[in-house]
Amino acid sequence: MKKPLVILTGPTAVGKTGLSIKLAKMIGAEIISADSMQVYKKMDIGSAKIKEEEMAGIRHYLIDEYEFDHPFNVAEFQSKAKLAAKEIYSHGKIPLIVGGTGFYIQAVLKEVDFTKTEADKPTRESLLMLAKEKGNDSVHEMLKAVDPEAAKEIHPNNIKRVIRALEFYEETGMKISDHNEAERSKSSPYNFAYFVLTKPRQKLYDAIDLRVDKMMEAGLLDEVRVLKDLGATPDMVSMQGLGYKELLSYLNGEITLERAIELIKLGTRHFAKRQLTWFKREDEVCYLEAEDKNDDELLLEIQSILKEKNII
Repeated sequence: MKKPLVILTGPTAVGKTGLSIKLAKMIGAEIISADSMQVYKKMDIGSAKIKEEEMAGIRHYLIDEYEFDHPFNVAEFQSKAKLAAKEIYSHGKIPLIVGGTGFYIQAVLKEVDFTKTEADKPTRESLLMLAKEKGNDSVHEMLKAVDPEAAKEIHPNNIKRVIRALEFYEETGMKISDHNEAERSKSSPYNFAYFVLTKPRQKLYDAIDLRVDKMMEAGLLDEVRVLKDLGATPDMVSMQGLGYKELLSYLNGEITLERAIELIKLGTRHFAKRQLTWFKREDEVCYLEAEDKNDDELLLEIQSILKEKNII
């Protein structure tokens, strides 16, 4: 019999955090964070990390796990999340995955296989050097030539994923987009419900802009300054996070503060758009329209679906 698993996701700034606590209380769950930035210590404001007092006694996993210099990745997330789920089941609770990193969620839900290839270090180093000398777009164009579908999905500035896709092609002769599609079509070992919280695009963009302004007021610049003083550099995985890379560029004298804030808002809106595109491709997704319903109404809708799926 498949074990139960509940997912609550959606684009950034849509309102997942507050609803997740109420949902966890309703179904007897503990929360696994599927956020690539909240896993880092000292990165609180820019990652919109839930505060301890907001957790309302609900145990959270994969928050504040690593220092900013740790190169966290999806395979590591998958391993840690599976261990967390095992512990949650041992407590007689249901794992509730909450966060907006779609690939992380898919890695657990479909048990994506990350063991097929070994990274070729010389290839990686030569591609990193090329990106440094000629820009990220030059490496992205190489990917576009061999795997246009992957190039469409991966942003040129996500140089780590661009290079991984090129490595995969060189090592296997197979497009990583085809591999990912095959992994995506696998059946899940869980009895799951996959909820995507949404709101109208313009309302979402307005919420993103407001959230960035509030983050700046809350001290995001000081947070990034502290990380820089501790040794954070632009090439670190943690510093690829929205808000961190732009303000690090400002602190390094590369752009003005006004431009940095503008880029954070623009980048976050683009990120939200990519998140929505990702969720549309996933199987058995239940959309929750947050615009005209309060949390209690949403919870009733969720409860009905969970009962129908025999999860609760």
